[in-house]
Amino acid sequence: MGIELQLKELEKRRKRGMRLLAEGLWPAEVARRVGVTRQSVLRWTKLTERGGMEALKRPERFGRPPKLDNAQRAELIKTLKGGALAAGFASELWTLPRIASMIKERFGVQLSQPSVWRMLQQLGWSVQRPAGRARERDEAAIRTWKEKRWPAIKKSLRGKAE
Repeated sequence: MGIELQLKELEKRRKRGMRLLAEGLWPAEVARRVGVTRQSVLRWTKLTERGGMEALKRPERFGRPPKLDNAQRAELIKTLKGGALAAGFASELWTLPRIASMIKERFGVQLSQPSVWRMLQQLGWSVQRPAGRARERDEAAIRTWKEKRWPAIKKSLRGKAE
């Protein structure tokens, strides 16, 4: 069950509990019927006294507000896609410390490496490791060797292994 569905179910449960309470049931009985503690029912009662049934709606979001707003996140993605060289780094490799320093420089927000990692995951980015291949690598020569030379070597080795 997704988080959105869970939050909607919890909201329905709160509203059902308050309807049962309005019908004259005791808080303990309401708690038993909706599957919560009596303290939760009493907390819901206080909420509805202050803000009506609207107070039982689920909050828009939980936790701290993000340190980068949506526009800044979009700019961050654009910068990451542009590459580390274009962002002023010596190589094309993006690392968490590099991304953190770039965020601090561009947006004035200091993030720890774990925070940068979590934000990248939220934005749909994953770990990418360089292939570790030589720059001088000749793909055509490698393909030729695999197609022509290796089968010949493999055939000659097969007879010697017996």
